[in-house]
Amino acid sequence: MKTITICLSLLLFLNSCNTAKSDDTKQANTDKIVESIELTNEQIKNADLSYTSLEEKNIASVLKVHGKIDVPPQNMVSVSMPLGGYLKSTHLLPGMHVSKGESIAVMDDLQYIQLQQNYLNAKAQSVYYAKELERQSALNQSKASSDKVLQQAQLDYNTNRIELKALAEKLKLININPLTLNEDNISKSVHIYSPIDGFVSKVNVNIGKNVNPSDILFELVNTKDIHLNLTIFEKDIEALYVGQKVLAYTNQSNKKHDCEIILIGHDLSPESSTEVHCHFQSYDASLMPGMYMNAEIETINQKSLTLPESAIVGYEGKHYVFMALGNNTFKFVEVQLGATASGYTSIKNAKALEGQKIVNKGAYTLLMSLKNKAEEE
Repeated sequence: MKTITICLSLLLFLNSCNTAKSDDTKQANTDKIVESIELTNEQIKNADLSYTSLEEKNIASVLKVHGKIDVPPQNMVSVSMPLGGYLKSTHLLPGMHVSKGESIAVMDDLQYIQLQQNYLNAKAQSVYYAKELERQSALNQSKASSDKVLQQAQLDYNTNRIELKALAEKLKLININPLTLNEDNISKSVHIYSPIDGFVSKVNVNIGKNVNPSDILFELVNTKDIHLNLTIFEKDIEALYVGQKVLAYTNQSNKKHDCEIILIGHDLSPESSTEVHCHFQSYDASLMPGMYMNAEIETINQKSLTLPESAIVGYEGKHYVFMALGNNTFKFVEVQLGATASGYTSIKNAKALEGQKIVNKGAYTLLMSLKNKAEEE
C-alpha cells in the first residue's frame, strides 16, 4: 500500500511539472516578438495598405513645464500707517476692487493733532525769525549790533526752516497737505488712499484696532500685469530665450493663454532649476495670483527625418514601424521617437529606414496579425 501511495504522488508531481512547463512555454510564445510577417495576396487586398517613406521636415520640439502665476513687486502693495493710530473706519473686503487715489480707511489719533499744531506753530515762528534776521543784518551793517547777535538770528532762522520742512514731510506721510493746512482745518482723523488700481487680497485689521507703524493693514494687488513664473531645469535652459512664445493652461481648463518669456534666471536652486518669467499677452480676469499652470514652450525648429504618426505603432511599451521587404513580407522594426509636430514624428534611428517603404495606412492591421502569429507559435 505504501508503494502505491508513493507512485501516485510521483505521477501527480510529474504531471504538475509538465503543466507548468506547458504554461511557461505558452507564455514565452505570447511574449515573443515576431520580427517579420508574410501575408497572402488576399490578406494584402483586405488590408488596403498604403506606404510612405522618411521625409525631411522642420520639427520643433515642445518643452512641457509647470509654474505659478505671480505678481511683480511693483504691482503688490502692503498698506500701513507710518505713524500708527486707531482704525476709525474702512469698507474693504478681500476681493473688492479699489481705484488709485480712493479713500480706503480713516485713522484717528491724538498725535495727528499734535503734529498739525507743531507745524502751524513752526510756520508762524518762521515769519518772526525771518524778520528778526533781516533786522539784525541791518543793525550789524551800521555796527549797532554785534556779530554774535547776528549769528544767533541766522541760527534761529535756519533751525526753524529745518523744523518746518521736517514737520511738512511728516504731514505728507499721513496724507495731509501742509500747503492747505491752517488753524481752521486741524483734524484728529486722516485718510489712507489706495496707491494703485487693483484688488484687495488681505484685510488684517478691524474697526477700533490700535496699529503700529510696522503693521500691515491691507494688501492690494494689481492683477492686470500678472506674470507666469515657470520652473525650468538646468538641462532645458539653453533651449530658451527672451521673446520666446509660451502657451499656458490650467488643469481645470483647456483654454490656452499666449505668453512671452521676458526674463530668464541666472542662478540655480539646489534642485538645479531656475525661474523663467513670462508675460501674458492679454489680460484674463479668471487668472489669479498663486494659481498653478502648465506650459508648453516650442523650441527652435530643427531639420529631422520624420514619418507620419499613423505609420508608428506601440507594442509592449515600445514603438515600431513595418518596413516592406517585398513578396508581401513586412519587417517589424523598432524606432526611437523624437519630437512630433503637425502629424509627423522625428525618428532618431532613421538611418536603418532610409530608402525603405514604410507601411502607413494599415499599420495597426499588420500589428494585430503579428500578435496572432506570435500566439500561434
